[in-house]
Amino acid sequence: MTEKILFVEDEQDLGSLIKQYLETKGFDIDWFDNSKNALKAFKENTSSYGLCLLDVQMPQKSGFELAENIVQIKEHIPFVFLTARTEKKDRLTGLNLGATDYISKPFDIDELALKLKNILKMTSGAVAPKVQLSSYMIGDILYNREQLTVTTPDKKVAKLTTREAELIEHFYHNKNKRIKKEEILVKIWGENDYFLGRSLDVFISRLRKIIAQSKKVSLSNVYGAGYIFNVEE
Repeated sequence: MTEKILFVEDEQDLGSLIKQYLETKGFDIDWFDNSKNALKAFKENTSSYGLCLLDVQMPQKSGFELAENIVQIKEHIPFVFLTARTEKKDRLTGLNLGATDYISKPFDIDELALKLKNILKMTSGAVAPKVQLSSYMIGDILYNREQLTVTTPDKKVAKLTTREAELIEHFYHNKNKRIKKEEILVKIWGENDYFLGRSLDVFISRLRKIIAQSKKVSLSNVYGAGYIFNVEE
């Protein structure tokens, strides 16, 4: 097995045990006890990882939040959650994020090894379906595409209209580069029209107010050429 597994477990004894056992079974394991270092390693060595094994309950950033960050970097990577949580809502959260499997603690470590082997075998060289997240971080704001909300760093929640949500998503998928006004009008409204352009100006003004408290996200004008949705990850 050549692809590495990014393994994140904050319990030292359990993490060490799982890493050592899986390595005896031929897996290449990178183990981290916190999400921050794990995400840093993933960003620096994205292509070397073929699967993520994530504990859900961790300090600072949960396994769910880490998964959201990871699929924004490499959307076709499979991942498995390990958790002591048994509530249906937590399982659904994991599956909604696109989890390949969701394993409750305590678990049989031989069964875990077999599942990981099968997942790597199935996904090796294959293109997984694109993951559509219900929510994801844009800089330091949280966008929820199902509830049509934006949560800013000061914890305020702004409700979006469908059109505003479409704009947010279009800007995000074209972040940090110039987007022509005409392109936005055709993409969102279906045509380039003067009066629709005036309507777009109103939507832009409202979006700026919504993200005003963000230190990592801004929407700037490029005079006569469109806009740039600036996002600092």
